[in-house]
Amino acid sequence: MSSIRKLQTIREEVLSELGTEAERPVIRAVGLAVIRNPFAGRFAQDLTPLWEIGATLAERLMPDLVRMLSGPAVSYGKGAVVGVAGEVEHGGACIHPRLGKPMRAAIGGGAAVIPSNVKVAAAGTPLDLPLGHKDDPWSFAHFDTITVFLADAPRPDEILVALAVADGGRLRNRCGPGPVR
Repeated sequence: MSSIRKLQTIREEVLSELGTEAERPVIRAVGLAVIRNPFAGRFAQDLTPLWEIGATLAERLMPDLVRMLSGPAVSYGKGAVVGVAGEVEHGGACIHPRLGKPMRAAIGGGAAVIPSNVKVAAAGTPLDLPLGHKDDPWSFAHFDTITVFLADAPRPDEILVALAVADGGRLRNRCGPGPVR
């Protein structure tokens, strides 16, 4: 895909919380892709090229992210930061219509909606990437966030696309398991 300027993967290992060691570390893996926004600076009704870009990015990044975990992926999330010459809908078109299917395929399923966040912002703006359990949308222990950014992205005519997986939830959940169903 010639529209990719940069790829970055991040592996975060959470070992303790407030000095209390984890029973087991939680690994979070994030893939970031910086792509050219073909719709920067202009309105377009048909954003399907961004749908395809989203699917291609997930197919490319997810296998590596899953391999970075110590155990099976149990939570996931996605997001985008659109450069200031674009609009929120450009990020949505990257992450909503087709990106989820290859994400789910890489982790062996996922019945819950993939939590997401999209915004328009300047290069270096942090993205709070929400995480949620892949099968149970009410698992309070898996309501989590990882904050990511790239200092030089997105440029005004780019989109920063982010995908995340984790092999556990928050270390010290004391909010309960979620509603009784």
